[in-house]
Amino acid sequence: MGSKLAFLGRDMAVDLGTANTLVYVRGRGIVLSEPSVVAINTATEKIVAVGVEAKRMIGRTPGNIVAVRPLKDGVIADFEVTERMLRYFIQRAQKRRHLAKPRIIIAVPSGITGVEQRAVKEAGYQAGARKVYIVEEPMAAAIGAGLPVHEPTGNMVVDIGGGTTEVAIISMGGVVTSRSIRVGGDELDQAVITYVKKEFSLMLGERTAEEIKMTVGSAWADGDEAHAEVRGRDLVSGMPKTIIVSAEEIRKAIEEPVNAIADAVRSTLDQCPPELSGDLMDRGLALTGGGALLKGLDERLRHETGMPVHLVDNALDSVALGSGRCVEDFDALQQVLVPESRR
Repeated sequence: MGSKLAFLGRDMAVDLGTANTLVYVRGRGIVLSEPSVVAINTATEKIVAVGVEAKRMIGRTPGNIVAVRPLKDGVIADFEVTERMLRYFIQRAQKRRHLAKPRIIIAVPSGITGVEQRAVKEAGYQAGARKVYIVEEPMAAAIGAGLPVHEPTGNMVVDIGGGTTEVAIISMGGVVTSRSIRVGGDELDQAVITYVKKEFSLMLGERTAEEIKMTVGSAWADGDEAHAEVRGRDLVSGMPKTIIVSAEEIRKAIEEPVNAIADAVRSTLDQCPPELSGDLMDRGLALTGGGALLKGLDERLRHETGMPVHLVDNALDSVALGSGRCVEDFDALQQVLVPESRR
C-alpha cells in the first residue's frame, strides 16, 4: 500500500530561501538546489529563465527582460512570481507526473507574521500541493545539523541565510527563545557595494560584490591578508576601472552587519533560562546557512560569546535536510511543525 501511495504523489520539503531554493523529495533526498531568481520578459509577462540561468542574467539583461528575486528578507515580496517559481521547481523535482498532488513542508523564518505565513502556504497550494505544512527555519536547521532537538537539553542554532539570520535555543522539540533579524548574506553584499562606492567612487554589481565577499571577505583577522582585483564602473569618469582591495578593507566594510549578527546571538543568550545556559556552555553553538561560510565568523562569535562555536558540515543544506527529515518521518516529527492558524 505504501509503495502505491508513493507512486500517487511523493511528499516534498522546500527550503524557500531569499538566495537559494532547495527541494527535498521523500526517498530521494535533495534533488534541486537553485538560486531564487526569475527572469521575466516585461512585454509578454512570460518567464524567460528560472534559477541558475536567471541568476547569470542579473545586471546583464536588455530593457525588456528583468531578473527578479521574488523573496526579500526571507519573505515573499512578489507573490505571483514566487508562485510561478515554486511551481517550476516542484515540477522539475517530480520526475514524472503523479496522479495525486504532493504534501509539502515549507521552511520559513521564525519571525514572519501570520499574513506572511499565509502567503507562503497559498503559494504552495497554487503551485500544486495537496497540503502545505510550515516548519520554522531554526528548527529545521537544528534537525538537519543532527542536534538532539527532542531531548530536554539546550541546543543553540544560528542559521545565517541570504535575507535573515535566525538564532534559536531549542529543547524538547520546541523553540525556547528565538530571534530573527533581517540581516544576512545580501546585507553583507550591499555593505561591500556601499563601501567601494564611498571609498573608491566605483560602482559594483551584486554578483561582483558577492564574489569579493566569498574570496576575501572575513569576520576575524587571521594574519592571512588576501587581496582581490575588483572591476566596476568609475563614478567620476563613467569608464570601466579595476582596483585592488584587501581583506582588511572588506572586513571593515561588512563590520556593521556582522556586528548585528553577534548582537542577535548575545541577546538570545541573554533570554536563555539558567538551566539551559549550562547545557549550551557544554554543547556550544551550531552555525548553519550559507552566510555561516564567511571566513572567521565562527572565531568572531567564539570571541564575542565565550562559547564553543562549530560550523556544521552541511551548512548550506541543513534547513532542507531538516525539513526533509520531517517528510521522511512525518508522524514522529509532526510536533515541530507550526500548528494550523485559526482563520
